[in-house]
Amino acid sequence: MIFDRDNWQEIFHSLKQNKLRSFLTAFGVFWGIFLLLVMLGAGTGLQNGVMDDFSNRATNSFYIWTRPTTLPYKGFPIGRRFYFDNDDIEALRQNIPQIQYLGPRNQVGGHRGVTNVTRGLKNGAFSINGDYPEYRHIQLLKITTGRFINDLDMRDRRKVAIIGTRVREVLFDKEEDPLGENILFRGVYFKVVGVFTTNSAGDQAEEETQTIFIPFSTFQHAFNFGKRVSWFSITSQPDVPASVVEKKAIALLAERHQISPDDQTAFGRYNVEKEYRKMVNLFKGINILTWFVGTFTLIAGVIGVSNIMLIIIKERTREIGIRRAIGATPLNILSQIMAESVLLTAVSGYIGLFCGVVIVELASRVLKATGAKVEYFKNPEINFKVAIISLSILVICGALAGLIPGRKAISIKPVEAIRDD
Repeated sequence: MIFDRDNWQEIFHSLKQNKLRSFLTAFGVFWGIFLLLVMLGAGTGLQNGVMDDFSNRATNSFYIWTRPTTLPYKGFPIGRRFYFDNDDIEALRQNIPQIQYLGPRNQVGGHRGVTNVTRGLKNGAFSINGDYPEYRHIQLLKITTGRFINDLDMRDRRKVAIIGTRVREVLFDKEEDPLGENILFRGVYFKVVGVFTTNSAGDQAEEETQTIFIPFSTFQHAFNFGKRVSWFSITSQPDVPASVVEKKAIALLAERHQISPDDQTAFGRYNVEKEYRKMVNLFKGINILTWFVGTFTLIAGVIGVSNIMLIIIKERTREIGIRRAIGATPLNILSQIMAESVLLTAVSGYIGLFCGVVIVELASRVLKATGAKVEYFKNPEINFKVAIISLSILVICGALAGLIPGRKAISIKPVEAIRDD
């Protein structure tokens, strides 16, 4: 039977007789599962890196800003410039209950604009944003010291600022506490009440931490913006798609500012939810492709095992005939052939599994130890459950690979096998 010591001695003897052939057969299986695990680990690292870009903002959010019109409407010409205002804020809140958080924003110099900020003899160029307290729920900031903008700041038009970690590094000494200190930009002093960091990496993190937030109302008053709003950041209620709220918001704003309903470019927009869904579907496709390639590579290795077992049976036809003649049952023969096949696939598969896990884990540790920040690649890893399932399927395939040659072996008549040359 399968646990018979003599059977296992025969199996090991058979494998040792043709070491090169056994090695090459096992290598095919090893390479299949090794390649599968490395691809899965790399795919996870890529997914972690890309999805990490969404970790600092609400995935059910979108942004709207204005552009010159491209269609005439109600007597207004093409190319008309228009701007959002404070009245739009209340209109959105009152008419679209599906909005969860509404974050109007102004920025010195426009999108990605920078302005010179000084503190004593130190200075640097940073982005200055005027925001509502709700913006913290749209861009998921991590306050490391102090606090974010609150309702009292908005009501009293307080000259307070929340600075990014990079701003702190430039304007303050390492041991200095920035809270309560004043910084100057555009001729106005602001008191630092908080410091924030971001979960982003690479250039995105550097850009975000070079930002200064001040109350939206203070921004409008201090920099003579009147009632102007540069753009809106909006999140939908958890059970409502952001695209539904986006459509309603644009329709409402178009009606308020006399914009043609057919003018598709009068509003700039960026829907985080749509981009997030695209990435989710992309990685589903990558995962399917990885399993497709890896599985067929494994199947090729298993087919190689099955072919080798057929050759082994051909070489041992006389031996099988003699064993049948002296009383070996078909089950004895079949179990030995299947055990040999399973041994080849299981051992080579386990080694491939081990090497794949080691390579992926080593890559992850090197990235962490060196502090290297590879854009769109982070924490490659292999799900333990997936690894075990892969190995289990491989062993089952190994048994099936030995079943076909085994059935061929027991179909040989003892007398014909003994006569075989």
